Amino acid sequence: MQIPEIVGAGLIVIGAGLGIGRIGGSAMDAIARQPEASGKIQTAMIIAAALIEGIGFAALFAK
Repeated sequence: MQIPEIVGAGLIVIGAGLGIGRIGGSAMDAIARQPEASGKIQTAMIIAAALIEGIGFAALFAK
């Protein structure tokens, strides 16, 4: 792997991490406001985080 590829991979991982962290924080805020909807919120959060992670993996392996 060359330096530009390593930098690109690092940016992908940082972006995915920030996105998943933002989803988690927003979900916790939503659960704090509406505890009765925690199951639906958690399910949506996990699906969104999995999609972001999948896009991150696809971007890492795309050439």
